[in-house]
Amino acid sequence: MNSITTIRDHFEGYLKSKHMTLNSFSELSGINSGTLSSTLSGQRPIGVQQLDRLTAGMGLPEGYFYDLYINECFVNTNPDWRRIGPFLKRCAELGRVECIEATVKLLMDNLSYAPLLFELAEQLYAEGRLEAAKPLYFCVAESEKMQHSERLALSQYRLFSIGLGKDQQKNLSLATQFEFFVDRLDEPYQLDGLNDLINAYASLRRWDKVEILAEQLKVKAIIQYEFKKISRATETRTKKQVIFYVLYAYLALGEVCFNKKEYQDGLEYILLYKDHSWVNDPSDNEIRVIRQFEEWAEGNYYLYELMSGKTEVLPRYLNYISARENEVFPALCAIVSAANQFEMNIHSILEQYDSYFAYREQVSHIGKINEQYTSDQYVTLLADLGTYYLTHREYNRGIHFILRGLQLAITIKNKDGMLSCIKTFEEFRYNASEEDKVKYKNLICEV
Repeated sequence: MNSITTIRDHFEGYLKSKHMTLNSFSELSGINSGTLSSTLSGQRPIGVQQLDRLTAGMGLPEGYFYDLYINECFVNTNPDWRRIGPFLKRCAELGRVECIEATVKLLMDNLSYAPLLFELAEQLYAEGRLEAAKPLYFCVAESEKMQHSERLALSQYRLFSIGLGKDQQKNLSLATQFEFFVDRLDEPYQLDGLNDLINAYASLRRWDKVEILAEQLKVKAIIQYEFKKISRATETRTKKQVIFYVLYAYLALGEVCFNKKEYQDGLEYILLYKDHSWVNDPSDNEIRVIRQFEEWAEGNYYLYELMSGKTEVLPRYLNYISARENEVFPALCAIVSAANQFEMNIHSILEQYDSYFAYREQVSHIGKINEQYTSDQYVTLLADLGTYYLTHREYNRGIHFILRGLQLAITIKNKDGMLSCIKTFEEFRYNASEEDKVKYKNLICEV
């Protein structure tokens, strides 16, 4: 393909090599012979649908000519959206993200394309074609970076949501960039944006940021709820019920207190997200939200009491999680941490729940728990399990969990987790087997 510079050259070469006429190829491909003739003569630009038929008729893989198509139809010409739009959609269907990127780069200096690119990006986002939508949102954000449009802010929100992954350093960069735009979003999107930022910063242990954003979320959500109550509005563009954001703001503020070891203040916030007396005539969906926060309030009460040194609540905490599978993982994280802090023997508990030591997605009655937060908690659980078993002289098992924790911490670039696991391993290095020392050395090389 490199020795031939145009699609027309390829087509002419194919017809000659196969000794075919335009009419015979027209019957084979389903493309009108007059269209083929116009395309060959250069009188008529080819559309992407015709290009796909041409490619299939020549027995070539889908998208084979897309790189040449970009060069012929969009470079050094005035691109026509009637051709660009269908081409970008087709690239998205085939997963040809690099072709989307190459095409939108040609449009970035022309603001008139921004609304069209944004509309298409939203369509792809709704279809779940996130990687294909990403370069479109980026183009809109770059084209309108000097503007103060809702489209710019929403594009930044989409880029933040799509970009979040296992790499905590990248997540921090994404959160920092999006935080600047969250107040520019339309009000319903602000609640979602603040909620997602809180989750991102919580997974990064940036509790100062969580506290500031949770206060903002609380105020904005209460205002929206009061407005909804007065206007009797029933439709909302938020992902969840408005009361969720009010209660979640209180939960996040309680989490901030918990991580600052201000357990008594944390208990005050538990009372706030347990109380729903201010909700008027709740719908079925709102009742579902209320019940979930009541459940979290009970579990967090035991958690805060336990971590404050009141180990006598442990039997009630275990009874609570015995009927709530979704609460086992966060409870285990707390129980193992408390056992290390207060020198508790929890061997029987760990044996009972050892199946939860494997990573699994966490869900609640009202949706999936943030993946980044779960991964961060899981690193801590593995490190704490390692410490627990090592202090009880079960060296093989303890080293095993420390190495697993280190491996995951490296994968998600969790610096605190890495340092914790490295410190513990070095403390118990002489109790590690030679095989484990080799594993540790290999992991350290990845840091």
